[in-house]
Amino acid sequence: MLTEKNSKKILICLAIYITSLMAANTLGIKLMPFFFGSYITVSIFYFPFVFLMTDVIGEVYGKKMAKQFVIAGFIAVLAFTIFNILSIVLPWAQSGLWAHDAYDMLYSVSIRISIASVLAFIIGEYQDVIFFFFLKKRQKVSRFWVRANLSNVWSQFLDTVIFMLVAFAGVYSVHKLIVIILTYWLFKVAMGFLYTPISYLGIRLLKDKDNESTTPQNANI
Repeated sequence: MLTEKNSKKILICLAIYITSLMAANTLGIKLMPFFFGSYITVSIFYFPFVFLMTDVIGEVYGKKMAKQFVIAGFIAVLAFTIFNILSIVLPWAQSGLWAHDAYDMLYSVSIRISIASVLAFIIGEYQDVIFFFFLKKRQKVSRFWVRANLSNVWSQFLDTVIFMLVAFAGVYSVHKLIVIILTYWLFKVAMGFLYTPISYLGIRLLKDKDNESTTPQNANI
């Protein structure tokens, strides 16, 4: 049974998780220069928090709690997508027309891209949780950083491939799609690896004497 202190910690983690997810999906319109004349979206700095948070929560509170975070994230993304589309199609008042073009340019998202975002998130995140615990229980991989990064490699690959194919297949050539997918996937994996110390800090803050006897923590960190 969770104590009040643990419940507050979980709520804070959920707030960070949802915020990171929304930031990745909304602020990603901004592009920044990358190597060899390419570019990346700024969401690359926020999205690793989403996958790492489920790993941290799963490590301390178990697989069920991690899945509940994924469900909450899916509901948030789906609801935001619906609200976003609704906001675009609703009529403008004359007094607000000064912001019409800028608003539509920033917030109009095609149905195809919205579907791509929802599908990529739910499949990628669920695979992250499943593979993380597969490594923990069946393969006896005890080190958290190994499990977290291996599951991140697989889940980020799925997330990137699904999003890019659903959103841009037929828009870009096959060669260009492959280049974009590989670039984004490798960079997201690298960022996840660099954020690993933050995961350890999160585990340290979540673990305390109150929850050591009530939460699953059989693996070494």
